[in-house]
Amino acid sequence: MSGLGSWAARRLLLGGAQTVAVVVLVFALTEALPGDAAVALAGDQPDPARIAAIREAMDLDRPAYERLADWAAGLLHADFGTSLASGRPVTSYISGAFGPTLLLATLTVALLVPIGVGLGVLAARFEGRFVDRLVSAVTLGVYAVPEFAFGVLLVTVFALRLDWLPPTAVGYGTDLLGHPAALVLPVLVLLSRPVCSLSRLVRAGMIDALASPYVAQARRYGIAGARVRYAHALPNAVAPAAQQLARTVDWLLCGVIVVEALFVIPGLGTVLMNAVAERDVPVVQGLAVVFGVITVVLNLGADVVAHRFAPRAEVAA
Repeated sequence: MSGLGSWAARRLLLGGAQTVAVVVLVFALTEALPGDAAVALAGDQPDPARIAAIREAMDLDRPAYERLADWAAGLLHADFGTSLASGRPVTSYISGAFGPTLLLATLTVALLVPIGVGLGVLAARFEGRFVDRLVSAVTLGVYAVPEFAFGVLLVTVFALRLDWLPPTAVGYGTDLLGHPAALVLPVLVLLSRPVCSLSRLVRAGMIDALASPYVAQARRYGIAGARVRYAHALPNAVAPAAQQLARTVDWLLCGVIVVEALFVIPGLGTVLMNAVAERDVPVVQGLAVVFGVITVVLNLGADVVAHRFAPRAEVAA
């Protein structure tokens, strides 16, 4: 097996082990939660018979290791269990809410990559000059503003004062693509901090790459400046940025609770908040597993990209 093949096999094995660890950890953490889910679901004045019936329906009267084995077996067949609050399959919650979250993530990444990379390359090209200082100052300033505060500011200006955009997605349901105006403000909020992080990483990577020996050698051969920047320096500057991009996509799919709550978007974050409030353990477990698997897959992809674009010793020779 080649070096790349063995490296990929090790990463896949590690990703599988991480996925198993996520499943076990999610189950263990939900088991360790204080209180009794059966008592909480029984109401304000619980009847012992009702509590016993609920515990039996939830299989809480069985040993934890048996319930873990059954739950893990169901996960292999995409069966995340049944909601305690509504009796619906957990997969229906996930599939219904995944669309709005995925749409927000896709639009954000589609804008993030060209804007973040473009700003980073621009700042690196004019290192130490006015353009570099301006980009650095703006990105640092925007990054310092919390998402909630930035979202409230955008709503106040563009929705309430200027009346250009809707303040929330109320009334649109999950058909956000049919109402693009409702997506503008959430996407702007989601873009604000990742653009700053990505552009600064690309800037630092570009500066290092442009000062490297292989770029100096390319210039001595008379290769044009644009080709040196984009064909030789930029691919090596992308390697560290790939990890940041993976973390950003992970956050967009798994952690946009604040933005979804602010703009009333029925995504995964909203479903998670409602499930926690209702103590709907199967829904919380299902979402936690989905989030964990997404994190593992995205980091695996980022490692592959970083490994592909990482500088090799022979390149500089």
